Amino acid sequence: MNPNDFGKVAVLMGGDSAEREVSLMSGSGVLKALQSRGVDAYAFDPAERDLGELKQSGFQRCFIALHGRFGEDGTVQGALELMGIPYTGSGVMASSIAIDKVMTKRVWLAEGLPTPKYVLLRRGHFDRGQVVAIPDELGLPLIVKPAREGSSIGVAKVQGYSEMVDAVDQAAALDADVLCEQFISGDEVTCPVLGSGEDARALPVIRIVAPSGNYDYQNKYFSDDTKYLVPCGLPAGEEEAIQEIVLKAYRVLGCRGWGRVDVMIDAATRKPSLLELNTSPGMTGHSLVPMSARAAGISYEDLCVQLLASAALDQHKGVRAK
Repeated sequence: MNPNDFGKVAVLMGGDSAEREVSLMSGSGVLKALQSRGVDAYAFDPAERDLGELKQSGFQRCFIALHGRFGEDGTVQGALELMGIPYTGSGVMASSIAIDKVMTKRVWLAEGLPTPKYVLLRRGHFDRGQVVAIPDELGLPLIVKPAREGSSIGVAKVQGYSEMVDAVDQAAALDADVLCEQFISGDEVTCPVLGSGEDARALPVIRIVAPSGNYDYQNKYFSDDTKYLVPCGLPAGEEEAIQEIVLKAYRVLGCRGWGRVDVMIDAATRKPSLLELNTSPGMTGHSLVPMSARAAGISYEDLCVQLLASAALDQHKGVRAK
């Protein structure tokens, strides 16, 4: 598309979620890239401006660079649907399911897709005895995380029974639902997807090697010690198998535009397990979608323009019944 065809574009960044800092970094990168390609793009922070200003100010398209709640969970998508402003990424339903790691697991399991075993705790509906008994069901170590946070915020790797209560309390402070998940020991990989439906395609798989195996918030965004391997170096056939299962995971949630699926590969069995799907992935200097796209021959600037070109609405205005 000619840059002029996009019209006036808002890059939504910042917001009110716990991932605000990362979103501002993502949005700044996207804004600079779009402007460098002649797009009439502007920063728009929903934490500082009312969303209604998008319509009032004549914005014709939105690039969503928001992460987490109130940006990646279907709420902003719903507002843009009502205003009739096309936006990047998944629609209302897919966004609201994917932000919730438990709901995502339920859909994947219903479709026969592999994901680690889990126990769901609801704030105010469990006691200490139930918490310390969870390792009996899931084994040790295990992972405890808020059901609806991203960027590894509130995530804890529990090594022993004595650590369970603090880990659950930490996650429950961020979310009413706490996900306790079986830990899969092995290779940690991620695979971006571009497109929609049967036209969606998986980009090259990235293998993540974090210091001490701890891919936390600091190591994700601010450490130069984390290694990202692309080509991923997996045994022959494994990358293709990962891409195939990732595409299925993306499609069954009804995602569109783009996304990124995180996967663990069991060291002993080499079987993959789906962890989560990000419908508004990071676009920072450390982010993985641009890295994978670059390995596929797509520059950061071209990726941003391509994603903007895919902006759409779930609901198209039809003929009103008389």
